[in-house]
Amino acid sequence: MKHGVSARHEDGQPAIDTARQVLAGLIVAGVREIVLSPGSRSAPLAYAAAEAEATGVLRIHVRIDERSAGFLALGLSQGSQTPVALIATSGTAIGELLPAIMEANHTATPLLVLSADRPDELLGTGASQSTDQKQLFGTHVRTVLNVPAGADPSQALTEALSALAGSATRPGGPVQLNLQFRDPLTPGPTDTVANQRWTELDAALWQQSAQPVNWSVPEGLEERRTVVVAGHDTGGEAQAFARQLGLPLFAEPSSNARFSAHAIGHYRPLLAVGAAQIERVVLFGRPTLSRPVGRLLADPAVTTAIWQPTPVSWYEPGRRRERIISTPTELLSFAGKAPEHWLRSWQELDAQALAVCEELYGSEQLTGPSVAQTVWSTVNGPLLLGSSNIIRDFDLCAAPAAAASGQVFANRGLAGIDGTISTGLGLALATGKPTVSIMGDITFLHDASAMLWTPGEPAPDLDVVVYNDGGGAIFSTLEHGQVAESGRYGQAVERLFATPQNVQLQPLAIAYGWDYQQASTQAELRQVLRAPKPGKLRLIEITADRSTLRKMNLELISRIAELRWPAGA
Repeated sequence: MKHGVSARHEDGQPAIDTARQVLAGLIVAGVREIVLSPGSRSAPLAYAAAEAEATGVLRIHVRIDERSAGFLALGLSQGSQTPVALIATSGTAIGELLPAIMEANHTATPLLVLSADRPDELLGTGASQSTDQKQLFGTHVRTVLNVPAGADPSQALTEALSALAGSATRPGGPVQLNLQFRDPLTPGPTDTVANQRWTELDAALWQQSAQPVNWSVPEGLEERRTVVVAGHDTGGEAQAFARQLGLPLFAEPSSNARFSAHAIGHYRPLLAVGAAQIERVVLFGRPTLSRPVGRLLADPAVTTAIWQPTPVSWYEPGRRRERIISTPTELLSFAGKAPEHWLRSWQELDAQALAVCEELYGSEQLTGPSVAQTVWSTVNGPLLLGSSNIIRDFDLCAAPAAAASGQVFANRGLAGIDGTISTGLGLALATGKPTVSIMGDITFLHDASAMLWTPGEPAPDLDVVVYNDGGGAIFSTLEHGQVAESGRYGQAVERLFATPQNVQLQPLAIAYGWDYQQASTQAELRQVLRAPKPGKLRLIEITADRSTLRKMNLELISRIAELRWPAGA
């Protein structure tokens, strides 16, 4: 009883009651998915979640690895368009969530970290698994709220949910609610998983659906040679805007705006031919893939604007040169309508570029571009594109279609390769649909431990397609490829950037209990993707050679750059 410490620490409500109060508040706010990793300090939250799941008001997903749990939650949230909560114990477990929280920050994904913590009296004493975790995520969360052991969490929970949803002046995104728990960490001796009154909660649904914009074109618009750039996750707005004004549309695959006759599939290399013709650019969403697009947006001779009706999380105010426009009338006036032949000229160039691509990549042999063509034309459900070369192959060769066959996803907030398998698992769980996630071998190996699936956990319907060319091929298409060709640094580029590997993927799939298939031609890949699966989790391997990638990439760029702007346009 020295200094009255023990007596003071016994005040307040038990940890299990705090956990139940938090979970009840989340359910009322519309949270339906909980991703949980095992731990002792987080036990009150785990027991409360089990009680809630037993009555059907939420669903628990168990991941032994918190890093995988974070990305699974990311996929769950993006696939369901609802917030997802993460439960993790104190110490390094919370730190493992940082990569996914960083991605969620830059994509405004509403993830709520329920971080279990030691009580104040144990912090700084050397107690096991105790550290200062209240500021661990830094600027990557909208806010951090701490609930001391025994305290009422109501006010902190209200503030956390508000920050999670965002406001008219600040985008939503990840939030940390740090919950300090004191022993006992288990339910009372008479409690059972079924005797709590969760079913009486007035559970609402999360509502954040935006109304479609009415792009009604007014009379008297000036003619301007404007193009529309659709960056990551813009949905149908850019597509509808380009169609109404008759403008060419440069749409990244994960923009989900590529399903239009106005979409120019080979816009990236075609900018070498047509950039000088462009007067204005209207940007929707975040451009993440293309240096040519970056140069176009930075060109002082080109006037640019960004459509931003609500706050965004991917750049800081004042740090970009585009004029910010938030009303449809102003954006329509800025863009103007397309002059005669403007769209047709880009479409003619696109057709010529397609012929070049088909000549270079049209054989049955599977290359990155041909894999992109095959997957894009075959998959009818959610599609997750890995970073590095894979998404750029789709950007180049995923032919614009008249209608969407499924939604395209990608981790483009920070464009990292980490957590891609886990994100795909989350998307498949969220949508309940057959899902395909395609990635390179290094991206796959970075998250291979995510293949571990706990027996008894419902497995999603997911295909993981691995384009295995034995290393990181993207560096050969960048400046590093020129350094490698010069020989000035010997094998340094191959060793330090390409990081060659020869892991056998079939034994790995067997070890984790996944089905394994292999494809060596476009026809085989189509057949595998369309075939009924003996299991719900499947690894599809495509073996390839990256030794000629740089040469073919340079040839493609060179040949398309030789095309000429249509006469009379």
